[in-house]
Amino acid sequence: MNSLRIAFIPIIRRTFDVPFAEQMISEARVSLIKAGFQLLEPDRPIDELSFAKETALHFSKLDPDLTVIFQATFADSTIVVEFAESIHGPLFLWAIPEPWSGNRLRLNSLCGINLAGHALTLRNLHYDFAFGMPQEIEIIEKIRNLALAGNLKRRLMTAQLGVVGEHPVGMDTCHLDEAKLAELFGVHIQKISLDDVFARARSTSKSKLSQTRTVLDSRLDNLSTLDQVPLNGTLSVYNALKDIAIEQKLDGLAVRCWPEFFTEMGCAACGAMSMLSDGFGLDTPLPCSCEADINGTLTQLMLQILSDAPAFGTDIVGVDQAKDQIALWHCGLAPLTMADSNLPIQGGLHSNRGVPLVMDFALKPGEITFARISQATGNLRLVLGKGEMLAVPKPFSGTSGTMKLEISAKRFLNLLMFEGLEHHISLTYGNYISSLTAFANLAKLPILSMVEEVTFQEIK
Repeated sequence: MNSLRIAFIPIIRRTFDVPFAEQMISEARVSLIKAGFQLLEPDRPIDELSFAKETALHFSKLDPDLTVIFQATFADSTIVVEFAESIHGPLFLWAIPEPWSGNRLRLNSLCGINLAGHALTLRNLHYDFAFGMPQEIEIIEKIRNLALAGNLKRRLMTAQLGVVGEHPVGMDTCHLDEAKLAELFGVHIQKISLDDVFARARSTSKSKLSQTRTVLDSRLDNLSTLDQVPLNGTLSVYNALKDIAIEQKLDGLAVRCWPEFFTEMGCAACGAMSMLSDGFGLDTPLPCSCEADINGTLTQLMLQILSDAPAFGTDIVGVDQAKDQIALWHCGLAPLTMADSNLPIQGGLHSNRGVPLVMDFALKPGEITFARISQATGNLRLVLGKGEMLAVPKPFSGTSGTMKLEISAKRFLNLLMFEGLEHHISLTYGNYISSLTAFANLAKLPILSMVEEVTFQEIK
């Protein structure tokens, strides 16, 4: 991911201790730059409304991930409101404490953001805040999470997702509500016919198949032992889906993977979707979900943007309450970068249809975040949780893993069933709970939390 872009807006009033304020501005700048942020700044602190209007107009065209109002001294709320109304994206108010010296109030910074918070609340404008020194790690991390959320929201506004075919009958969990997705996230949906994919796959040249095979042979050592006809079918499907994604500038795909890929093409689509999710032949990974699960693809894209790494959509297939463990499985579409390199990694046969190509490996150990854009209540909400993928043999063939969550397996099962949640969840490696929470608040998306202890600060 490129550096997060922050509009850093210091505010001063010159009747206060300007040298002290400028020292605080300098220290805040250093902390943000050291943390890796790209700062968009005015050439001097904002000290009057006319300069605020000019600067806000300029910054509104730069589309920052986050606007940080650094309240170096007291000022009335007009300057903050100007920036809040001009620049799209999240807003962060930062005030600085000062010693209770018994002498002059040098900054009165807290009173400044207090005034600003009231003015923003009257206008129904959202914000987060901090009251602390420039070096405080907690504040920098709060800014990072909010900037990540702002970046995610901005990128989804231009996202294009492709849906291949319709979801299978009885898979209400994969229903597409195009209007809701556009209204809430801004994503656009492109519908793609199965016949188009099949026609392209059948016309894939031998040279393309050979190139694809060469790349995949470097990752899997057993392809020569598989039935070559259906194996080439999967490789041709990969090329067809890749070409469609490039032509239509897609950011993700939801594919009706059965039964037609077996009955019409004689192969599994799983391996093709694994390769795309891993970024084979692409500038960036293309998240793919099976069963035309568009909300699953959207969730994977969100996790991929936050983690800057592939995401995986999976079934929940087992809960061991005694061991407090949960088994995840899908036929074989997880990205190869998620494989545990200490265990076998192979090309395999679909567990029910007996044809290639699926990926067959255990998910690697490590901290994971899982999420789901859920429509179980009839309205969209974000399900989220975190845990650990365990370093144990996979519970089933295909792409599979065993995870232990922060909440108990029993509580997870009860939430899954009594909330009527979808049978797919999406996951990526790392902890992105705070960023996802900040995003949900920005998008006004209700949250169903499967996190034991909430440590983040919600946006007002």
